[in-house]
Amino acid sequence: MSRLTSYFFSTGLVIFLTLGIYPHESKAQLKAKLTNTGHDTVKIVPKSEWNGVEGRPYKQHVPVRITVHHEGGKLLTEKDDAKQRLKNVQTWSMGPDRKWADVPYHLLIAPDGAVLQGRNPLTVGETNTEYDPSGHLLICFLGNYNQQKLDEKLLKVLINLLVDQCIKYGISPAEISTHRDHSKQTTCPGDDIYAYFENGYIVAEVSKLVAKK
Repeated sequence: MSRLTSYFFSTGLVIFLTLGIYPHESKAQLKAKLTNTGHDTVKIVPKSEWNGVEGRPYKQHVPVRITVHHEGGKLLTEKDDAKQRLKNVQTWSMGPDRKWADVPYHLLIAPDGAVLQGRNPLTVGETNTEYDPSGHLLICFLGNYNQQKLDEKLLKVLINLLVDQCIKYGISPAEISTHRDHSKQTTCPGDDIYAYFENGYIVAEVSKLVAKK
């Protein structure tokens, strides 16, 4: 190797290492790292604050669309312990009933508007229904929105979170949908949330805000 070649190789390697990028990584891995360098406007509560455990290894992906869910269990109010509810969901998900790698969703919204960290966004989510969530960033409301309402505060949190994730991963707002749009086996994310997708309100609002960034 000549001195000049050696110089450029070592300089390039320093740049790769400084960015946390390694020459052997795939284009998808590089894209994921580069698009995760932005700052969220919505605070994400880390797993450590709800006593979540690290997920097991599972299929990797880069999100190219966003799909909204609700948990669909018992009604959950602001007075209830959303963090404990999420811990219970993780325990069930990783236990003998499902044997999943982690909580099936990447980001979860509590009834008080807090957004809680779920599984690694670069790990494919999991589902009880027939659709393949590969490439989907899964955002889930804790609670049951066939029974409870999406108030103005929660609607704003969802829209801002969607804007953050669209920008972070380079996802078009046109690629935002709900679980029931991909499956005939569910009413998820509940009728109250779905109404805002059915009339186009959420995608229109996210599109306006993304365009201003």
